[in-house]
Amino acid sequence: MRNIAVVLAGGTGSRMYDKAVRSAGERSALLPKQFMQLQGRAVIEYSIDVFDSHEGIDEVAVVVHPDWRGELEAIVARNQWHKLGKVIDGGAERYMSTLNAVMAYIDEPDDTNLLLHDAARPFVTSAIVDRVVAALQSNEAVGVAVPSIDTVWEVHPDMSADMSGIQMGIPRLVARIPERRLMWRAQTPQAFRLPLIRDAYQRALQDPQFAATDDCGVVRRYMPGVKIAVVEGEEQNRKITFVEDLKN
Repeated sequence: MRNIAVVLAGGTGSRMYDKAVRSAGERSALLPKQFMQLQGRAVIEYSIDVFDSHEGIDEVAVVVHPDWRGELEAIVARNQWHKLGKVIDGGAERYMSTLNAVMAYIDEPDDTNLLLHDAARPFVTSAIVDRVVAALQSNEAVGVAVPSIDTVWEVHPDMSADMSGIQMGIPRLVARIPERRLMWRAQTPQAFRLPLIRDAYQRALQDPQFAATDDCGVVRRYMPGVKIAVVEGEEQNRKITFVEDLKN
């Protein structure tokens, strides 16, 4: 069994850029968030470090937008990573970046695992990777999550779908309040046997209504018979979303 960590850094950071321009006009916001500075290093360096040094990871790949490949190459040049293999072009949407990574390893043996990790989560730990790798011994799909400490409300879709309405302060209506003890907040990495994630995306791409926010969701929807194991993440494994997150 071979474990390949894929760091997904294909985003161009438009949401973070828009927020920064509105709030502070910071020049650094021209960079996608995975390349911004966090305590003297690029955000992406932290997660690559963890995977590159982990004994359970055999190879590390990075998916990056073609426009930012040069930035990644400069980062690679100043590090001494030993497991970094493929650098893969990202797609216009996040799911396209995952699909490009899957296709880049399509000729690998069926017992190959892909651990898909958002580059914007620089605080992933070796302990989390330990739990994912261990769970992959007996599961085809593994997600990382933490129990929700807040009550989660589901709101009526007709009020929540329009972001302009939300920004204008139009009230939303509560549709359902799920039981909190059953609610967990998803993190990454999310890991899969290569044939499973390949087949899930092949089915998804035949669906004209296909939309995805994460890879476990794709497997859950298009391979409903597959059980997705959940291992506990850590609160510190948070996602960098706004410029302010780089200051904490």
